[in-house]
Amino acid sequence: METTETTQTGSTPFPNIPPVIESNDSEYRDTGVPSTVAIAGHPLHPLSVIFPIAFLAAALGSDIGYWLTGDFFWARASLWLIGLGLAGGLLASAIGLSDFVKIERVRKRTAGWTHLILNVSILVLSLVNFLLRLGDAESRIVPWGLLISLVVGTLTSASGWFGAELSYRHKIGVVGGGSRRYP
Repeated sequence: METTETTQTGSTPFPNIPPVIESNDSEYRDTGVPSTVAIAGHPLHPLSVIFPIAFLAAALGSDIGYWLTGDFFWARASLWLIGLGLAGGLLASAIGLSDFVKIERVRKRTAGWTHLILNVSILVLSLVNFLLRLGDAESRIVPWGLLISLVVGTLTSASGWFGAELSYRHKIGVVGGGSRRYP
């Protein structure tokens, strides 16, 4: 049964506020587009982003820990967490890039491009942050390492929003029989 708004406007019952939210009636009603990288139909990209997000968020926490305590443990922890977040992010980006290249619906959406650009920015900033600390993990945390970690954390949150838009609103990387082309 359709909602009153859907019946009256002929579109999805969700707001359409480009470039933050783009609603498309045909995507709302179709079954979705399966991921190009999946095991038994289960998309791997959402699974692969969990650890990089956790590592980079924890790096921000350990940078704050160092800033508050001056304990070298937190500086060393940050270096490792950023390195692991960067390595995991590279794996997740390879999987996500496959969907971006092979699924036209992703490339037709602002959310797809924004998600890609934010994630490339996150990887570049994480690499800079890692290299900045590599020779001397302790002295480079305040202020630049902490600032970069804060920016990475903020960008990660924004990127997660757009990734969720792709999955939940545009039904990309879901179990479904929709076309990889734009509907």
